[in-house]
Amino acid sequence: MKKLLFAILMLLALSACSTTAKLAEGDVLYTGVKKLDVTAADSVKIPSGISDNIGEIIDVPANNSWYSPYVRSPFPLGLWLYNHWPEDSKGLKGWIYRKFAEEPVLMSDVRPDLRMKMVEDMLDKNGYFGSTTSYDLKYSKKNSRKARVNYYVRLAPPKRIAEIIYLPDSSELNVMLNRYMKRDKYMKLDAIICNDSLSVARNRVTNRLRNHGYYYFRPEYITFLADTLQVPGKVVVKIDYADNIPDKALWKYKVGDVKTLVMRNDNGGTPDTLMTDKGIVVKMAPSRLRKSLIPSCITLNKGNDVSVRRLTNTQTYLSRLGIFDFISVNATPLDSVKTATLDFDITCHFDKPLETQFEANLTSKSNNYLGPGVSFQVLNRNIFGGGERLTVKFDAAYEWQIGKVDGRRNDFNSYEFGLQTELAFPRLLAPHFIPFIKRELAWTRFSLGATVMNRPKFFKMVQFDFGWNYDWKGSRYSQNQVTLFGLKYNKLLSTTADFDKTMEENPAIALSFRNQFIPKFAYTYTFDRGFGKTRDDQHFTLQAGFTEGGNLFAGIWSLAGNKGQKELFGTPFSQFVKATLQMVYSKRISGEQRIVGRVYAGAAHAYGNSQEVPYAEQFYAGGANSVRAFAVRSIGPGSYHSNVDGNGYYDQTGTFRFEMNAEYRFPIVSVLKGAVFVDAGNIWLLKDDPMRSGGTLNSNFFRELALGTGLGLRLDMGMIVVRADLGVGLHLPYDTGKSGYYNIGRFKDSLALNLAIGYPF
Repeated sequence: MKKLLFAILMLLALSACSTTAKLAEGDVLYTGVKKLDVTAADSVKIPSGISDNIGEIIDVPANNSWYSPYVRSPFPLGLWLYNHWPEDSKGLKGWIYRKFAEEPVLMSDVRPDLRMKMVEDMLDKNGYFGSTTSYDLKYSKKNSRKARVNYYVRLAPPKRIAEIIYLPDSSELNVMLNRYMKRDKYMKLDAIICNDSLSVARNRVTNRLRNHGYYYFRPEYITFLADTLQVPGKVVVKIDYADNIPDKALWKYKVGDVKTLVMRNDNGGTPDTLMTDKGIVVKMAPSRLRKSLIPSCITLNKGNDVSVRRLTNTQTYLSRLGIFDFISVNATPLDSVKTATLDFDITCHFDKPLETQFEANLTSKSNNYLGPGVSFQVLNRNIFGGGERLTVKFDAAYEWQIGKVDGRRNDFNSYEFGLQTELAFPRLLAPHFIPFIKRELAWTRFSLGATVMNRPKFFKMVQFDFGWNYDWKGSRYSQNQVTLFGLKYNKLLSTTADFDKTMEENPAIALSFRNQFIPKFAYTYTFDRGFGKTRDDQHFTLQAGFTEGGNLFAGIWSLAGNKGQKELFGTPFSQFVKATLQMVYSKRISGEQRIVGRVYAGAAHAYGNSQEVPYAEQFYAGGANSVRAFAVRSIGPGSYHSNVDGNGYYDQTGTFRFEMNAEYRFPIVSVLKGAVFVDAGNIWLLKDDPMRSGGTLNSNFFRELALGTGLGLRLDMGMIVVRADLGVGLHLPYDTGKSGYYNIGRFKDSLALNLAIGYPF
């Protein structure tokens, strides 16, 4: 208690110390923004984008800022160190000074007058000509050398387009440019005149021109002249060319010769020339390269108009093969002016054929379980010379109990290991009558794997799986994945008497653990798009999946006239449907600060040949990417709580899952980032199970959400993110014997440390 009181007194003393001691005469310490007042006439609506732009211009963080620029920490440690510690301090004191001391942010650095001028310029560019701005300083009553700023902005009515004067139809370029301008949504009469909108229109028109032969045309070659005097209160816009436009920007180019040079990764070899329908391919031999691979990626056709889109597609198709570490394209105009032809030289440099990857993780749980995991992967690029990729991956995880349960040590050691192989082809291996898939952007993948799971005192299980998958880009923002045929086989190798007894008492669980084949068809759609000025201000991802199992085999079984339980090689196969939906939205607040939210829902239902959804297809909650305050499969279904002493690996699954997550991410120093998060979620049963009372989904399911919060540290090194999240449980969905919403007995029992690779969502 004395230590706590001493710490409080020290903080109070620190906050009372002068933070302006080293200010020069006339300097004023900037302590943030007191108020931002944006108003307009009654008939003028203030767009949210304009308000955001104004907020960005005045957003200057003060010292010890929490929520820039309005809220500051009451304990200005950085300023106190700067004002009261010697700059040349040595040892630990010097290290603390260098790391935490902050130079004061002065009002002369902020320049409120300049910021109001920037606001006026921004408003002019967005059509609000004649808007007015002002500011005043709110000095501290305790220290007149500290001040906050009040900003005032009054918006004038926006100017709208009265008329657009296009280029004369004197050339093919003029006609094409006028046509594209008239189609653009921003080039409409009565639209607000806005520099950003005009710039977007100019860029779009330029892209279309460059896709129709005008390779050297640039957006800056189009100018807009605005006349605000001709029509009172409105603007007449005239389209023209820039004075410095070069002659080559006015020429329409055709594709000439296309030559591709394929270099070995050691830069050696001898040239081997191939003549193809897409130009000359020179590969440095010996090298593994099918004759058809490079031409299948080139979309430039000799004699056609030069298209930047086709040129970009060529680079994209070559890059997506994953076998080159360097790709360049150079365009060379021919000397003759009459031909207006461009020759293209493409250079591809082979990457190293083999790549290995090793990952390790460690998970610590509040129920005294500690477990390391390792993953080792070998990738062989271009294994057959056609861009094929062979991946072999070995995974292993081990977990043991380091503490005691009910006062005694419980020797419970669990392990899991598996081997997965995948052969991927950078093309669609399917009949050509399938028209809706863009074959040049498709992958065909075949996978085969086996996994062994050992749960001492319960069971040992082996699982084999095979998959035949397609994935392709449907558009710029969407990705599709189809599992045309997947087959899993689950088999219990051994069980214990305790496990058998539990299965006898819980028939529903026993059915999900039976030896069975799981044939399935699956489809996943992913939409991923960034919004805002930088495409990173806001980001939205939607992923929807559908899986059905057993229909094909059930149909064949019925056509054969068989009756009774449907089997494959003497083993029953499952029939079920499963659907999932996940939405993730993130918004940049300021700098590297972001708010990220996630909603997940999923449901599964067994029918026909199955009474229960297979164990491997059921849902579970908890863990590093779910409700992080609780261990994997440690909560649910519903308000049901297992009587097993924390070692149950089989009954914490369900057929309905719902989760919500929110996370505030912020920078700390360099690649070290921080996070504060809140997670809520649970699983339920869609069919009533008398042995799992309270587990069935009901109308009050929101009351059965497990809730947790916590703090996270992330090493974000770009290509890889190492994450440590410490979750703190706040509410368990079952009766713990403790009243109130916070119903966890001991605080240490509410903790869970998760170490993982990558962000949780």
